[in-house]
Amino acid sequence: MWMWVWLDMRRRARTLVALAVLVAVSSAAVTAAATGARRGGSAVDRLSAVTLSATVLVQPNRPGFDWDTVRRLPGVEAVATFLISDILFEALPEPGINYASPDGNLLVTVERPVVIAGRVADENRVDEAVATSDFMAANRLRVGDVVVATAGGKRQPVRVVGVVRYPFALIIPAITTTRAFGERYRADLENLSDGAIYNAIVRLRGGTAAIPEFQRAFAALTGRNDVEIRDLHELAGKIDQGAEFEALILLAIAAAALVTVLALLGQAVARYAAGSATDLRVLRTIGMRPRQALVAAVCGPAFAVLTGALTGSGLAVAASPIFPIGSAARAEPQQGVYVDLPVLAGVAALVVIVLTVTAALAAWPAGRTTGPARRSVAAVWVYRLGLPVPAVVGVRLALESGTGRSVTPVRPALAGVVIGTAGVLAALTFQAGAADADASRFGQTFQLWAMTGFDGRQTTPVALPGQWAADPDVVSVTDTRVGVVTIGSTPVTVFTRTPVGGTPLRLVATRGRPPSVPGEIALAPDAARTIGADIGDTVRAAAYGSADLTVTGIAFVPENPHNGYADGAWLTEPDYARLFPNGFFKFRESLIALRPGADPAGVAARLGAGSMPSMEPGALAQIRNVQAMPPILGGFLALLAMGAIGHALGTATRRRRHTVAVLRAVGMTPRQSRAIVFTQAGTLAAVGLVVGVPLGLAAGRLAWRAVADLTPLLYVPPLATLALVLAAPAALLAGAMLAVLPARRVARSRPGEALREE
Repeated sequence: MWMWVWLDMRRRARTLVALAVLVAVSSAAVTAAATGARRGGSAVDRLSAVTLSATVLVQPNRPGFDWDTVRRLPGVEAVATFLISDILFEALPEPGINYASPDGNLLVTVERPVVIAGRVADENRVDEAVATSDFMAANRLRVGDVVVATAGGKRQPVRVVGVVRYPFALIIPAITTTRAFGERYRADLENLSDGAIYNAIVRLRGGTAAIPEFQRAFAALTGRNDVEIRDLHELAGKIDQGAEFEALILLAIAAAALVTVLALLGQAVARYAAGSATDLRVLRTIGMRPRQALVAAVCGPAFAVLTGALTGSGLAVAASPIFPIGSAARAEPQQGVYVDLPVLAGVAALVVIVLTVTAALAAWPAGRTTGPARRSVAAVWVYRLGLPVPAVVGVRLALESGTGRSVTPVRPALAGVVIGTAGVLAALTFQAGAADADASRFGQTFQLWAMTGFDGRQTTPVALPGQWAADPDVVSVTDTRVGVVTIGSTPVTVFTRTPVGGTPLRLVATRGRPPSVPGEIALAPDAARTIGADIGDTVRAAAYGSADLTVTGIAFVPENPHNGYADGAWLTEPDYARLFPNGFFKFRESLIALRPGADPAGVAARLGAGSMPSMEPGALAQIRNVQAMPPILGGFLALLAMGAIGHALGTATRRRRHTVAVLRAVGMTPRQSRAIVFTQAGTLAAVGLVVGVPLGLAAGRLAWRAVADLTPLLYVPPLATLALVLAAPAALLAGAMLAVLPARRVARSRPGEALREE
């Protein structure tokens, strides 16, 4: 037996080498994608674990706030203050945010960064700074470049000595100066910031579980319920959510590639093993036992698969520096080569086991005599309808496996065509949903935004929003007061909606409706989940006053510097007045909706007075990051479908040549022989369309629905119209193209030779 194995492997060495190379390349692609997905999905968590990450962001936005009393609260481990300052950097197109921290705790005892390039800044030097990779990329800077900071008319050259990452700076590009810089320019910075407003990030000993107790202690210390205390792990979770979403898409691509590998290579392995088993029938007649014949037939492909899988693992490790991608790349704390042993071992073992078992399953019946083949119902009906012989034979070749040496597995080919067609439609349907997702799907139905008041003070003329409403490109101007209330133990940013001109701002509700009368509130999705409230529930809100409010809907709110579009609530003006009887507001804003086709930048320049394009939700950028991935996934699955059809056609023309030869001998022409192959290809494509298109449409919509709920955004059923229109002609054309070469071989075959071989 082993002598035969050795001779067979030598005789078919080129085939085995080609098989090993295909397994290596394919398994490397699968492993690299799966490793990249796992790496990206855990990037934020791994960054938080090594950076002494802060727990909460506390924003009283009041001059002279005493942070030393906060440091003495129970459970507070560290506090790092930073100045809300107006430091500018000359000649930089994207200045980002500067965190001036005179107490020297930021990036030292809180949010100690991971250094990606260079080194950390010396806190005793006024001319050094570190920046995030986003800031460096946006401004085309490198480590060692000098930028000029200006504060109060004074210029200070600052050298960027390192590129760093830390959770607090994941959301926006940031450059951070030193304690020495803050001390030297403290007076200039405090004058620019209108009374030296210091906010802070705080690390709690108990982590996120200690936030409710800290909120109660902070409220008791300050006597205020309107201070915004934001869970930084939740904010980082937005980036984490985007990374997990991208990882899910990448994992889907890896799964699709794995299915492609197992389907296509499985057929190649099965053909090799079945051929070996057929050759071993001679040895079976002189005493080789069935089990020995099975082992002998499987050894060659199993060795090639094992060699290829191990080589593929090495190639995947070599390719690991290109991952992770998208949002996760901004948070990845470990650059370069990454070895994920569970994924490497898991993919290699799966490929080896599945392909070896496939070879065994193909070899076992190939060495035995088979009984009558099961007839296809479709083929029987084609025969009863009296269709031409080539049509009947072509349908039978597509749907019936045959018997004896001509047996041809048809179920793998049919499954491959259906999965491939469904996958392509699902991927394109998903992409249609992603392409349709604009700012309005996230509730941002206004295009311009302007701050007209801050900290209870009006900062622009009261009549100005009315003047904006008169602009011909402006559809409506909505005045909104923004405050922070406490519902249960959760601080919630609340908004009002008062039309200044035109129609009121259109709100986007995923369920229910906006508040219309006093005593009602609409919660944003994240706020509703955190509070644990749903439509119909009554919640108690407290600030300077209190009110019991009924939840009427789940609706998005404006994206703001201190809140996300899914974190907040809408109130009526009377209820806002009950909660803030002193007339206080954190911000007062004008939300300006423009007519379709208007240029926001041009209108903003015309309106002036601080009007600017509205903030884009970070989740929208995450959706855009993955728009290119569904077509890649669709390409893998299209390859699966085409490979299944091509393999089925090629195998059938070889193993069923005796059937065709008999028909040729009794008068079938070469043209009719070609028609058999084209009919077989058309039948496979038709099965893929009939079953795969509805499955793909349903799967794509379910996937987009899951993304809409997870993100969240307003779900609108996507429809890939062009893909649906072109699905049938594209599938039939692809089948016809794949049938050209097999049809030519059949037409040129010599019936006499095929009959003598039998």
